[in-house]
Amino acid sequence: MAKKRLVLTFPPEVVERPVVAMMVRDYDVITNILRAEISEGEIGRMLVELEGPAARIKAGVRHLQELGVQVEDAIRDIELDDRLCISCGACTAVCQPRALKVGAPDWELVLDRDRCILCGFCVDACPLQLIKVKF
Repeated sequence: MAKKRLVLTFPPEVVERPVVAMMVRDYDVITNILRAEISEGEIGRMLVELEGPAARIKAGVRHLQELGVQVEDAIRDIELDDRLCISCGACTAVCQPRALKVGAPDWELVLDRDRCILCGFCVDACPLQLIKVKF
């Protein structure tokens, strides 16, 4: 089984189509919506985690693109300036999926991109404003 996190950007004419149901029904791909900003008649964005056979995920994504949905890897959507980070841990206190951690042996901040759901709580918590979420 493969897993893939993607940011889907829907044009207004596709926002009301049941694309998540289509991924499950037609492509047998488990689709977990991690975050969404969707309004009727407007551009919509959704962070999803897809799980299933790699070939089925690829076919489903190709179909989404044919519908006009822009598909991007989610990993590009969070930036942490670790050169300037002092590893204070303020961001870890608000990170519910525990994607941000400070721990032994070096006590440096570590970002686990696989756990991050791009909620943005860490952005406000960082006293040096070193974290940016592009969603």
